[in-house]
Amino acid sequence: MAEPTGKDRIVIVGAGVAGAQTAAALRGHGWTGRVTLLGDEPHAPYDRPPLSKDVLLGKADSTTLDLDWAALDVELLTGHRALRLEGADRTVLTDAGPVPYDRLVAATGASAAPLPGALGVPGVHLLRTVDDALALRAALRPGTRVVVVGAGWIGAETATAARALGCEATVVEAAAEPLAGALPAEVGRLTRAWYDAAGVDLRTGAPVADVEPGAVHLADGTRLDADAVVVGVGARPATGWLGDSGAALGDDGAVLTDDRLRTTLPGVHAVGDCASFPSARYGARLTVQHWDNAVQAARTAAADLLGLDVPPYDPVPYFWSEQFGRTVQYAGHHPSGDRVLWRGSPDDPAWTVLWLRGDVPVALLAVDRPRDLAQGRRLLERGTPLDPAAAADPAVPLKSAVR
Repeated sequence: MAEPTGKDRIVIVGAGVAGAQTAAALRGHGWTGRVTLLGDEPHAPYDRPPLSKDVLLGKADSTTLDLDWAALDVELLTGHRALRLEGADRTVLTDAGPVPYDRLVAATGASAAPLPGALGVPGVHLLRTVDDALALRAALRPGTRVVVVGAGWIGAETATAARALGCEATVVEAAAEPLAGALPAEVGRLTRAWYDAAGVDLRTGAPVADVEPGAVHLADGTRLDADAVVVGVGARPATGWLGDSGAALGDDGAVLTDDRLRTTLPGVHAVGDCASFPSARYGARLTVQHWDNAVQAARTAAADLLGLDVPPYDPVPYFWSEQFGRTVQYAGHHPSGDRVLWRGSPDDPAWTVLWLRGDVPVALLAVDRPRDLAQGRRLLERGTPLDPAAAADPAVPLKSAVR
């Protein structure tokens, strides 16, 4: 691939963490050419993880990233929603006018998936942007009846905040157990007790049939009174603007990249929640919609854009969640069929579960065991085999349980 000349304009579409970190990494690698960062929101780039935590709880109003765009000499254009990419003309068409580019990074992230029939119903909230979080916070008053649709990570964090703010909270989930899309049933069901202890009414196997102002109707005919409804049923890559660009997209809408995060369009990379990359480590394509991936991918894409020698992008995915007074951390990727190894008893207040392929760990979930996460993450990165008997003993440090 030809290297940028120094007169090129690198345009980054999407001003979330992935886009912002790509801009910063370009400057960090010594790029002195023009950098333009387009964001569809009116806000400067900000962090999303605190939205369902500190912002909802009123501990913060803003999570703006600590980056000085003027000092970085980055042209920040907020309020520019990408509508279409004209690859042949190397132009991004936005609702504020066309933006030409020489090189481009797609970093438009993901959009909160709507609940069919609920869009536009008064009292229904999504939780993806800072404006979403501030609007929901205004609705979470003591005594407010809140129904959260979806018992995933966002649903659990929202229910946690709602209870802390004195709301009545009900969580409804179509699947049989919480976290059904992320964890096996035998692990997800352990979180049921967390809901009970927090005073949250958790209803699983309970798909929503309809939402109207003031109520949620379940498929079994149950009516749940609701002053506020929060929809947390997942997120979809925000790639509609690339639909007819010629960029290859996966079945989930994510931009398909190679192992240096290059798309099928010349001079175009993709990073963060909107990108799907091939993982030799896990033998599959991964779309990872978490903060750590956004930061790591930005560094790889920026270096490759500048023609620097970078290794294939193949990280161990990592994320964390704070819910019901617990810190939940996950690293790795575990398809079905991997062996489950409990580290201690799941009845303990703090516990860890490992997924093994043979004796090699491929994923780890730690609840209030940060040392397990830190040591286990390094073992995952190295593909280090474990002694299963030693690894199952919570008194043995994971780094000492290697075979």
